[in-house]
Amino acid sequence: MAKIIAGIGTSHVPAIGVAMDTGLTDQPYWKPLFAGYGPVREWLAQVKPDVVILVYNDHCVALSPETVPTFAIGVGDEFVPADEGWGPRPVPVVKNDPDLAWHLAESLILDEFDLTIMNQLKVDHGLTVPLSIGCGQPAEWPFKVIPIEVNVVLYPQPTGRRCHALGRAIRKAVESYAQDLKVVIFGTGGMSHQIHGERSGLINKEFDTAFLNDLSANPQRLVGLTHVDYIRDSGAEGIELIMWLIMRGALNDDVKEVYRHYHIPVSNTAAGLIILENK
Repeated sequence: MAKIIAGIGTSHVPAIGVAMDTGLTDQPYWKPLFAGYGPVREWLAQVKPDVVILVYNDHCVALSPETVPTFAIGVGDEFVPADEGWGPRPVPVVKNDPDLAWHLAESLILDEFDLTIMNQLKVDHGLTVPLSIGCGQPAEWPFKVIPIEVNVVLYPQPTGRRCHALGRAIRKAVESYAQDLKVVIFGTGGMSHQIHGERSGLINKEFDTAFLNDLSANPQRLVGLTHVDYIRDSGAEGIELIMWLIMRGALNDDVKEVYRHYHIPVSNTAAGLIILENK
């Protein structure tokens, strides 16, 4: 059967993609951040997953504010990089595993998660930046990618508890798939940041560190955080961290932290990265 072996939580800051695409990664501002990405790239190259389930949010590129599903899944054969206003990123087209994607869709919907089915989907930095963080700049991505979209942009967003439960349902769905596949799940977004208003530029290292610690040590505390908790302590856009809880819910109760990297600031944002393996 297919099996989720590990999860990665990572920020998806758009400027990270710009720095890679324009050759800025060795500049003094960027070098400390990118120096921390070597171990995750080495780990992924050693693990060699067949499929990555990548949980992210659209930034009003594939989905307009007129139609915002709470959860959505891409089931098409491939997904091209979106033009976010400055042209598509020069990265490979994302290849899906449609059979597994449709299996996930069926299992999750029958488990009472109302996913929107995306037969066509253009993917923005929310998905391509995590792939670049994990893989560098390959000619093609070394694994299939199933995109799962989460609304963290417009209120009401799903709760962290609901996201964690979705992760558990994803694990159940993967393990009921007959083909022998090695799967890694990404939860992306965050960490603490706010990009508008009087608190623009807010970063809360204490909150972020506690969040990273409790992904393995005490995930139930994180599951209990409310929207108000995130907005107050991590900024309006810090609520993106609920997507990391989908990743955590898809793992076993007992996990081992393999690697962690945290750097501030990155374009007025706290950038975090963590690898968790099932024990």
